[in-house]
Amino acid sequence: MSQAPEVSRGPVVTPVRVVIGLCLVAPFVAMLWVGSYAKTDPAFIGIPFFYWYQMAWVLISTVLTVIAYQLWQRDQRARREGGAK
Repeated sequence: MSQAPEVSRGPVVTPVRVVIGLCLVAPFVAMLWVGSYAKTDPAFIGIPFFYWYQMAWVLISTVLTVIAYQLWQRDQRARREGGAK
């Protein structure tokens, strides 16, 4: 009866998690802000800016997602190790 109730550890906002969020949100912001890339110049090997900008974001999004995943895995590992102590 004298046991203290367990405190549940809810979501915690840390700088690493903010970076993860930014990595995942950046492609959406870049693609939804159409006015920034709705033009034809500068062309890249004959491809109008409108098209190559979007295709570049496919690659950038992949890199940002991998970075976010790696940071998430590191954060989860640190939380498990920190909770075991």
